[in-house]
Amino acid sequence: MATVAVIDYGMGNLRSVAKALEHVSPKTRVTVTSEPEKIASADRIVFPGQGAMGNAMQELHRLGLHEVILRHIHEKPFLGICLGLQALLEYSEEDGGTNGLGIFAGKVLKFSDPLMDEDTGQRLKVPHMGWNQVHQAGDHPLWKNISQDSRFYFVHSYYVQPSEKETIAASTRYGVEFTSAASHDNIFAVQFHPEKSQHAGLKLLENFIGWDGQC
Repeated sequence: MATVAVIDYGMGNLRSVAKALEHVSPKTRVTVTSEPEKIASADRIVFPGQGAMGNAMQELHRLGLHEVILRHIHEKPFLGICLGLQALLEYSEEDGGTNGLGIFAGKVLKFSDPLMDEDTGQRLKVPHMGWNQVHQAGDHPLWKNISQDSRFYFVHSYYVQPSEKETIAASTRYGVEFTSAASHDNIFAVQFHPEKSQHAGLKLLENFIGWDGQC
């Protein structure tokens, strides 16, 4: 039986991610775990989360999970969700400056205050919370059968800015245009929450379960 490890570092509603994965692939064993051995032995890894970057990195280090991520992230299909995308960058402005895992070159920035809609001139709320369009940058197996500019659900006050344009898998506009998905080889990470994004989100998770890590 294929296995998926959902990394548990105490941040975010991990059970909703696990339930969504079980829904799209009932024959896959999904385990929410903080045990490095179970993460290392899984066929696929999901790195979700919500909350502050500084706290997240502290917990990853305290639990020894940063080591297992760095050791195995290039070996098997890997999906980052929300904070699980931001933590893959080199540096975040959050909490006075926080170093990430450095898998993707670039940084995590805070939405400006005030944040204005360029078309209407209206002030936008931060955090960015709700449904928004995701514009795919090109073909990728995880976009299979998901229409261009499909809407996904977001909850975030910070956004990623990769240094290398080729890692941008999708973008979204909310006051500014920001990267809403990044990818490289067997790694795919998104700012939105596929587990909360109904049909399009469940399709992305289904595509991840069937993905061999090749682009």
